Amino acid sequence: MDLRGRIAEALKAAMKDKDADRLSTLRLINAAIKDRDIAKRSEGGDVADAGVGDGEILQILGKMVKQRQDSAQAYEEGGRLELAEKELAEITVIEEFLPRQLDEVETSAAIDAAISETGASSIRDMGKVMGALKAKYTGQMDFGAVGPAVKARLG
Repeated sequence: MDLRGRIAEALKAAMKDKDADRLSTLRLINAAIKDRDIAKRSEGGDVADAGVGDGEILQILGKMVKQRQDSAQAYEEGGRLELAEKELAEITVIEEFLPRQLDEVETSAAIDAAISETGASSIRDMGKVMGALKAKYTGQMDFGAVGPAVKARLG
């Protein structure tokens, strides 16, 4: 089952279970995906197209997690712990649909493999390496943290 189908099934289950918090988060996910579908159509996408694929959905989910992490941190710093907990609960629901995150050793190995695959030798090749990593590991690593590591290896 594709990612969109898994989200739809989880939405139905949350409705049946009357799990309001989970249902709210799943509806936010669906809304974000539909927004991207509409944007894709307005960019000149095929009308018969089924919408965004799993790769783009993973990007949407990753972005949603990052937004909630930032919000939770801001709420904690502001002393609004109940709002921070709500954001963290939403992250838990969203992460159910993301692939397992690579640990430091696996990330390092992936960076080394991408550098050798692309034949990168200098900092000017960083874009090629990041493109290769994004193609293979979307949703599995934090590219904000990977960028400096790639730069350090190439620099």
